[in-house]
Amino acid sequence: MNDTAISLRLGAWWEANARDLPWRFGRATPWGVLVSEVMSQQTQMSRVVPYWTDWMERWPDARALAEAPKAEVITAWGRLGYPRRALRLQECARVVAEDYADKLPRTYDELTALPGIGDYTASAVMSFAFGERIAVIDTNIRRVLSRVFLGVESRGGATSPAERALANRMLPKDEILGCDADVADNAGSAEHVVNSTIRGGKRSRLHRGERPSVTWNQSVMELGAVICTAKSPLCDTCPIADDCAFLKAGRPGLGERRTRPRQRFQGTDRQVRGLVLAALRELPAGATLPREDADKLWKDQIQLAACIASLDDDGLIEILDGGLRLPS
Repeated sequence: MNDTAISLRLGAWWEANARDLPWRFGRATPWGVLVSEVMSQQTQMSRVVPYWTDWMERWPDARALAEAPKAEVITAWGRLGYPRRALRLQECARVVAEDYADKLPRTYDELTALPGIGDYTASAVMSFAFGERIAVIDTNIRRVLSRVFLGVESRGGATSPAERALANRMLPKDEILGCDADVADNAGSAEHVVNSTIRGGKRSRLHRGERPSVTWNQSVMELGAVICTAKSPLCDTCPIADDCAFLKAGRPGLGERRTRPRQRFQGTDRQVRGLVLAALRELPAGATLPREDADKLWKDQIQLAACIASLDDDGLIEILDGGLRLPS
């Protein structure tokens, strides 16, 4: 199996087929890339795009978000889910604005020290925003690497040492061929884009000097998201099907997972919390939802009370004498 050939085919497929998301291809600042990664956690990409666009228009940098009223931040998060992420993102913005002069730090240790930023997000920012050579490991990447190179299904759970070692082993070296010296010097930034024009109705994605490791991370992740999916992989259209050990083995254990099944949404605390926040978002700024109106949101009053208390504990709402409101 020729790892270099696989990398080149995936890179060519990426250039021709990558989804034209607004934070890709050097059109977003490093802060914008971070925001996209936080929003995309446990959320379908198609749902993220309009929220990210509106968010970045309103708060284009960390300082702007840091100074925003908390109620506006929660409202703008809308139906992305897991709204605590919005408050953690604002906490992160405050640290970046105050401690780093409104510029994202460029090292892994500094990034993971920011509120709400873990291994995946820090690695993604370093690769996609700063062009650094680092393995980015998410569920899609783990699935593709396990299938293609090991011939077995990735069954979820926490990233194992073996999976991390495989990701690091497969990450291409960053020798850049066919580039002028000045281009190579600038290749560490994802904002170095030579051609982003519209030709024949299609956007050209030529990134002269983009580091091979960055293209690899992007292309493997994209392949896992749209082709090498968990339950119904589109092997007939996969650009590396001929070299896939999983396909050659007959796709053993396809779709198996060792993690517990995804919890249903209907009737859960997540649904109840969402109903309360949705009712508050619909009110004029600073308005209070009377408690009697809040009580009508859910039949099970014990569950409703517990969810309201948890929202208060998370700092997502304020409980007043007779009503609820978004935090000031």
